[in-house]
Amino acid sequence: MRRFMHVALLGTLLLAFAGHALAASAISALGEDYTFPNKVEGLPGKLSDFGDLQINSFTTSDGVKLSYWEAGKGEPLIFIPGWSANGAEYVNVMYLLRKYYHVYVLDPRNQGLSGRVPYGVRISRLAMDVKEFTGHVGLKKANFCGWSMGAAVMWSYIDLFGTKAIKKIAFIDEAPSIYCHKDWSETERLEAGGFTTSPERMIASFKTMKPTNQLITQNHLVDRVTAMDSPFYENSVKFAQKFIKNDAQAMGLILFDHVTNDWRDVIRSKIDVPTAIFTGEYSDVLQSQRWMHSVINGSRLYVYSKAEQGDHFLAFKNPKKFSADLISFLNH
Repeated sequence: MRRFMHVALLGTLLLAFAGHALAASAISALGEDYTFPNKVEGLPGKLSDFGDLQINSFTTSDGVKLSYWEAGKGEPLIFIPGWSANGAEYVNVMYLLRKYYHVYVLDPRNQGLSGRVPYGVRISRLAMDVKEFTGHVGLKKANFCGWSMGAAVMWSYIDLFGTKAIKKIAFIDEAPSIYCHKDWSETERLEAGGFTTSPERMIASFKTMKPTNQLITQNHLVDRVTAMDSPFYENSVKFAQKFIKNDAQAMGLILFDHVTNDWRDVIRSKIDVPTAIFTGEYSDVLQSQRWMHSVINGSRLYVYSKAEQGDHFLAFKNPKKFSADLISFLNH
């Protein structure tokens, strides 16, 4: 019995060690320091100023190595990035929030530092990746924030697994249904947020970052993503461009599934935890965010003005306001 207990204890220690074996400082993982182009008060001037930022990884049940960024201590807060996005873009948000929460950003498969694979390229599989990630880091309950496609991933997560592991949740500027059915009324289109009737042509536009005419894709995302109109945003974008090598073909595999989903039933009937919705005056899907607010009981709606950088990238263009608003929501 004593020998059995000794072996069991050793096994437990080895498992605990294995869970932390991949932990690495961001500089160690990326291979070098980085100096941000703009000096901004209250934010790091160099990557080395963000000393507790780590980049770790785990392997999913279908064999994909997913990377995640983490910093801070306290209550867990998990960010799920949008399409083509990654943890590097959250560097300012993470730095501001790490004083209050244990912050995680999960790089989705085929994005950021995560593995490139031709399978599992469905929103439902990304939702399973979130579930497996929380199991990997040992979280029973956490706060979540999904931005853009990351919001759709969390809608799928709620559809599949419910809300028992969610304390509070925030969504940033995502249409419940990107694809607009031809028989919809204009009111239904606006409430759903639909902005394309041609998924294939929209996907081609997104993969090349070339705008199309408004009959194909009725939004201004390309204009807003390329507008370096915020020093915070320029810092995070250039940091990501330095270390993240995107593969447009791999990233594009998820888009058809993403574009053709309609999440209104989940939003209307399955979200029963405190919810915040972030959008802005520049948003092409503002009316859909107001609709979400109207059907999610007790939800809070934050509409950023144009002066407050209220577009699809508001969390990165105005991270100080966003972080303060998110803290206020999570703490009350």
